[in-house]
Amino acid sequence: MPAAPPADAVAPLMRGIAVLRALGDAGGRMDLSDLVRSTGLARSTADRVAATLARMGYVRLRGHEVRLAPRLMELGNAYLAALSLPGRLGPLAERLADELDESVSLAVPDRDGIRFVHQTTRRRAMSLTFRTGDLLPYERTAAGAVFAAAWTGDAWAARSGNGRRGEGGGTGGESPDEEAFRRRAAHSREAGWAVDDQLIEPGLVAIAVPVHEPGGSVVCAVSVVSHTSRHTADSLGRAVLPVLRETVAAMEEELRRDRPATGEHAPNGLAHWTTASKQELGAGFVESLARGLTVITAFGEGRPELSLAAVAEATGLARATARRALITLEHLGYVASGDRVFRLTPLVLSLGCPALSGTTLPDIAVPHMAELVRRVHDSASLAVLDGDDIRYTARVATERIMSVNITIGTRFPAYAASMGRVLLAGLPAGEREVRLARTELRPLTSHTVTDPARLLGLLGRVRDEGFALVDEELEEGLRSLAVPVRDHTGRTVAALNVAMHTARRTTGECLAEVLPPLRATAAAIESDLHVAGRFARVPEV
Repeated sequence: MPAAPPADAVAPLMRGIAVLRALGDAGGRMDLSDLVRSTGLARSTADRVAATLARMGYVRLRGHEVRLAPRLMELGNAYLAALSLPGRLGPLAERLADELDESVSLAVPDRDGIRFVHQTTRRRAMSLTFRTGDLLPYERTAAGAVFAAAWTGDAWAARSGNGRRGEGGGTGGESPDEEAFRRRAAHSREAGWAVDDQLIEPGLVAIAVPVHEPGGSVVCAVSVVSHTSRHTADSLGRAVLPVLRETVAAMEEELRRDRPATGEHAPNGLAHWTTASKQELGAGFVESLARGLTVITAFGEGRPELSLAAVAEATGLARATARRALITLEHLGYVASGDRVFRLTPLVLSLGCPALSGTTLPDIAVPHMAELVRRVHDSASLAVLDGDDIRYTARVATERIMSVNITIGTRFPAYAASMGRVLLAGLPAGEREVRLARTELRPLTSHTVTDPARLLGLLGRVRDEGFALVDEELEEGLRSLAVPVRDHTGRTVAALNVAMHTARRTTGECLAEVLPPLRATAAAIESDLHVAGRFARVPEV
């Protein structure tokens, strides 16, 4: 049975985490009635928890449905940033995946299994579905044998004490699977690598090598994962082990380097935000839940371990409040403590990361676009650059007798579309010139600009002003206003627009009435994108 919570535990925080775990286990969305049954909470309590999480941006509410939102990933990001391994070793893992054309994973030990902290997956018809934050049993993985190679007798005994002995428990001896796992761990200790020959799933093979920190302990395992349609376990080892070992050596060299300060700052003033939310929403906002979750965000890059005082200072919470939150999180397994400091555990990744790790840019954008359409009463679209065209990847249409009728996947020449000009303007100047030089600039209407020099001037203006207004150049009667959507590096990855018939608004009214909410919507999309894309690539489609 689970241990009873400490007397100082924050019950609303425990309930909120139970809701997040239930949503994660259900794939990211649940009906409120199902959530009540899953968690055992009263309906009124579940409503208040959901409302609080929605206020924090961690879930979205739509009727009776509760859905995890990309902003929740900031909790997992706090752990990943504090761990520092994805940021430091992730680029080397990606380079290895490109070189081998195979999927590459980074994993760390987490109680009863390994938990992935980085994934670089090859996209194929038969591809892997491992996600950052997924937990797999030690005995079924190559990485698990790598970690078990360093276990002491006490660690093996503790494992047996957790119920991994024979069917009847007690002194019945180890199961055949456990004996095989011990042999694989012993082999890994001698050879320096381990293999998974279809233990997790038929057809899947993997090889893993440990990565050591300067002090000599294993901090993570790097796995190369393939399918038996490409490799047997033996052929995978022969093909990748030399290159994998070279990459591990480069990773260990990276860990020996001192990293300069990144300038990342701890969160500040979160207690004031929760107080203001409580004053605004009243009983519908569970302040102790919100404050408890903000404690997780106190950790991050350069802040892997924090004292109670540091957590209180970072969040703006009273020491007593921060202490109770930390006690609760430690009881639940999300925080560990020692030598008067606290640190996050890999279990934090279970709070939404697996369910949200496949989030695409359209997934992020559509809820914000829907709100934009409700405000301006015209259709909104999202597009990416695809060759010399734009390709629509998301759209929210307004209901109107006469409206712009475009479907996802539609393509238009970039030079004549507002979103195309935004995307072209986001390119380096030299690349803009090359693209226009190779494009057949033909008039689509009597208003279409086809002169290369004039187009280059327009693109420069779009880059400076941050928007593009295209009036009847793509189609007679169509007026469109677009702004860029940028990732955390500042690169323009998509364009967002509002399109309408020219009879709806003048160009001046477009700039006065539509541009401000359009920019605000792009900023909201970017905010979620920066969280979701901090340690993972967010697919543009």
